[in-house]
Amino acid sequence: GKSTAIEIFEGFRRPGGGEVRVLGADPLQAPRSWRSGIGIVSQGTGDFGPYTPRELLRRFAGIYPEARGVDETLELVGLAEHAGKRATKLSGGQQRRLDVALGIVGRPRLLFLDEPTTGFDPEARRQFWSMLEGLSADGTAILLTTHYLDEAARLADRVGVLTGGRIVAEAP
Repeated sequence: GKSTAIEIFEGFRRPGGGEVRVLGADPLQAPRSWRSGIGIVSQGTGDFGPYTPRELLRRFAGIYPEARGVDETLELVGLAEHAGKRATKLSGGQQRRLDVALGIVGRPRLLFLDEPTTGFDPEARRQFWSMLEGLSADGTAILLTTHYLDEAARLADRVGVLTGGRIVAEAP
């Protein structure tokens, strides 16, 4: 249910009932400007085509009114030294970092992360956590789904347990 819930919050799926508000708007009815306020990192790695991380980020940055710099974004996710390498030649963990870079280049007010550290080695996970803490300190709200309890314990201000499409527990 968690991926379904996130798709509803992102405006990609219609809820079965009730009312949804994200950043003050119904995601299905929100204006185009609303979408520039969110960043999305889905569970699976995207198809990057024949492009490099630098090329992809340059293209994505052009979509947003106040995008983060391409070099800054590459540095944040740890891909600066791989910026000119074809994305298809990156390791699985590096491709996952590219997914994250594409999700944060627009300086989102709200970032959806669906199991972002799957495939990361322990050191890469710790570096990623530090990057998320920096984003949060800069004012980005983050909705993170994870199966790793250590990840939730380190990063979350609030934790919710979702089962059967309902939050059954929630706490700081």
